[in-house]
Amino acid sequence: MAHQTVSRLFILCLFCITIVLSRLDPLWAGPYFEDGYLGLTQTELHDKLGLPQAVRDRKSALRVFTYYPITDWEQYFKKVASPENGEDVYTFKRDGIDVRYSFSYTFDPNDHNDQRPLFVRLVDIEFMPPVALSKVPQLVPEFKPSEDANAPVFRSNIMLLFFAGNPSPEARFLVREKGKEALDWSLAFQMFALQGLPDPLTSKAPIDRLEISTQSLPLVKLRQRNTHEPVLNPYSKAFAQQPPPPPTVKKIPVPKYAD
Repeated sequence: MAHQTVSRLFILCLFCITIVLSRLDPLWAGPYFEDGYLGLTQTELHDKLGLPQAVRDRKSALRVFTYYPITDWEQYFKKVASPENGEDVYTFKRDGIDVRYSFSYTFDPNDHNDQRPLFVRLVDIEFMPPVALSKVPQLVPEFKPSEDANAPVFRSNIMLLFFAGNPSPEARFLVREKGKEALDWSLAFQMFALQGLPDPLTSKAPIDRLEISTQSLPLVKLRQRNTHEPVLNPYSKAFAQQPPPPPTVKKIPVPKYAD
């Protein structure tokens, strides 16, 4: 009898712990996806990568930034600007390419403490100089593209969008989109080519930067189909086996004469 009572109490405790853990604040969630960054607190990121080499502050909706040494940011500028406006910057040298990671943060709007934690919501990775599409996985170990030809990939004239893994309900916390509760949100890798992507797409397409973020595949399919064209996965064998595009032939203008 005593053994049964102990067993029941043990099961009840496990049940209560499960409920409590499922309702814990995002502070304890850790990364939401396989990239290992999205959802981390700023403290957890610093524990993982060390202190940033610099902090940058976006000055407008455009990509205009001011960079500060970490000591200057902590001592002065952090108090002038909102802490979540500062992006932690890390620069790595990989295969002769400067790869700059910048981490953007968000916060829990229900947390009104002065020292509320910040959570990584986006990772902006820049390549200096631009690199070929085929080389991106070598420079960004967090990006492990699928080799499935039918993996969800979309393009426009300047960007490529890759989805990876399964949706995460917890990742809605990082999303600012209205009506986010009605959609599934997944890990996304979005590449940008400032000079435009070639058409047809090739593995030599120059890529300037890559964003790691949380995006919705249903949202892209339903509401953004006019700007996001589904394409064959450029990291698949089927893409590599495509015949090369025909050489561009310049047309010689034919003069027109008056009758």
